[in-house]
Amino acid sequence: MHVGAVKFYLDGALGSRGALLKKDYCDRLGHKGLLLNNLREFENYSYFLAQKSWQVCVHAIGDSANALALQLFGKLRNQNEGLRWRIEHAQILDPKDFKLFGKYGVVPSVQPTHATSDAPWVPSRICENRLSGAYNYAELCKQAGLIALGTDFPVEDISPIKTFYSAVTRKDANGNVKDPFQPQGALTRKQALLGMTLWAAYANHEENDKGSLEENKYADFVVLDTDLMTAPEKSLKKAKVKTTVIGGKMVYQP
Repeated sequence: MHVGAVKFYLDGALGSRGALLKKDYCDRLGHKGLLLNNLREFENYSYFLAQKSWQVCVHAIGDSANALALQLFGKLRNQNEGLRWRIEHAQILDPKDFKLFGKYGVVPSVQPTHATSDAPWVPSRICENRLSGAYNYAELCKQAGLIALGTDFPVEDISPIKTFYSAVTRKDANGNVKDPFQPQGALTRKQALLGMTLWAAYANHEENDKGSLEENKYADFVVLDTDLMTAPEKSLKKAKVKTTVIGGKMVYQP
């Protein structure tokens, strides 16, 4: 077990209208969401953790929450250099704030199935004219130089196959989203694979131990019945695991 980070919550979820937005919710005028953490306390804790060389990871979904987190990380940049502070979810951003991920060395950590789960109702929350900064993983990856992918289980399905499928197609594996949601935010297949392996390890300071098949690293890998890099889109969500190896030991075969 590797423990090296502390997670904070700046806002709530978009579905419950708890995500902190810069402008009103389109379906609840006068309401901008919830700030769940005192900013002065958040800054003090972040400064303290930086002195101890700990990562700060912050849950930020709305564009206002993301802006507040990025501004604080920028303010403490000299303290957190090399610590790879992360923003978890980074779902809704003001387009002008994307560049701050690269400027301040912040790692975006996202869950691609959120985009396809939320797609049917997101426009009602933030309006069509504010969608360009929503779930734009391609822009996050471009600005930060990498992106870490996860599932957010148990909120979303634990399947990494569904994570990969949503990341590259912007559709859900269950067929509820038939047209790609905000397709400009899709990742390439290579980016998605890296986001689930080497980049995810990097985001957790573990790239020297895992995340790729290299000498002196843990042999953690799966063998699939489908080549995710070349298979037709319709085949991706049907991929099955044939073998799972953890630490060099086979732990699963159907």
